[in-house]
Amino acid sequence: MPDYLAPTEALSNLTTEALDLHRALRGSGSVHVRTLAARITEAQTLSGNALRLLLTLAQDQPRSRVKDLLLLERVAQIAKAGQDAGAELAAALARAVENQRRCAGAASGPVVLIGPSPQQFIESAADLLDCIPAHYHAIYRDGLLPPNLPTHQPS
Repeated sequence: MPDYLAPTEALSNLTTEALDLHRALRGSGSVHVRTLAARITEAQTLSGNALRLLLTLAQDQPRSRVKDLLLLERVAQIAKAGQDAGAELAAALARAVENQRRCAGAASGPVVLIGPSPQQFIESAADLLDCIPAHYHAIYRDGLLPPNLPTHQPS
């Protein structure tokens, strides 16, 4: 996300990124290492963009009113959801590679795989991304975003 986005535009982009990633995760039937690595990067980018927005909002002015703090909390929750989704995807990646290694190393017979499957971790990541649009809508529903915020992030 470029540094010059207005907070309203940045929030809209974060929600779009979350929805796109959510759709990609739900639409994925198989688990590929390369695809998972790309999805982890997308989740981390989403989280980083939310943290940059949080910094912009926090540096705009001292935040002591409950409404201002609620805005910061909701943006922090968006960042957390992105980080948590990335962590779940990293767990899916590790499990997928472990499963591949175990199957490749099996001398004979089927390999017994224990613990959650990579797909279960992916589903968990998609569930975590579900809360981002909810936070976005709550910010606007509750009128938390002031209209006169700067459009450029401080250096």
